[in-house]
Amino acid sequence: MSNKLLVLQSDFGLVDGAVSAMIGVALQEDPTLVVHNLTHDITPFNIFEGSYRLFQTVNYWPEETTFVSVVDPGVGSKRKSVVALTENNQYIVTPDNGTLSYIKKHIGIKAIRGISEVENRRKNTELSYTFHGRDVYAFTGAKLASGHISFEEVGPELSVEEIVELPVVETQISEDDVRGSIDILDVRFGSLWTSITREEFYSLKPEFGDRFEVTIFNNDMLVYQNQVTYGKSFADVRIGQPILYINSLYRVGLAINQGTFAKAYNVGVGSNWHIEIKVIK
Repeated sequence: MSNKLLVLQSDFGLVDGAVSAMIGVALQEDPTLVVHNLTHDITPFNIFEGSYRLFQTVNYWPEETTFVSVVDPGVGSKRKSVVALTENNQYIVTPDNGTLSYIKKHIGIKAIRGISEVENRRKNTELSYTFHGRDVYAFTGAKLASGHISFEEVGPELSVEEIVELPVVETQISEDDVRGSIDILDVRFGSLWTSITREEFYSLKPEFGDRFEVTIFNNDMLVYQNQVTYGKSFADVRIGQPILYINSLYRVGLAINQGTFAKAYNVGVGSNWHIEIKVIK
């Protein structure tokens, strides 16, 4: 089955012709494909970010949609090129370098196949080793999305258990606090999206309007500590004030109303950025 939808993600940016070349390859395979961009502004080489943006997006697309995600600092190395079939019957064409981490953990992958580059690589690109996004991933994705090949024709079946996964920070919950990491930014607005789920936060029995002590560390260095109101939306606090809220992925977010928290306090993302939310007694 195919639904002719192809969604592209990369860290290529739009300042040169790389993304356009990928789209062109797809449309050469099938001019009736509908090609969309998820984002091409992934921080260069940041596999974790690519993994998270897929997780943020795929649930809102129809079954049979094909995603191509290319954040590939190991291009040309021995890392595998794969297509994963999710529990929601969508396809993700990507290097097996950690990009599938969030999908496997939070959505589920029921099968994975290695891309056979003999059949599923664009002709006359065999001597190009650094643009698999165009030559392998966009090409294979277009063949899948158009129905020109089946999932079984991608290549040999691989083990779902052996998918490369990035380390994740597990939430720690105690009687009066929860601790997790700052996974990613709501980039445009500078809000922090944490790894702490709504359910985990609600172990503290919060009510809208409650204040919590929020502490942020970069490794062991204290970066931020303040009392922050828990609100339903940004307007629940004055302009310029911080707020804890539940974001669109049902995870705890930390924002400044009409400001950027990340820039105000120079906060980054990743497993070395820890956040603690503590009940004020």
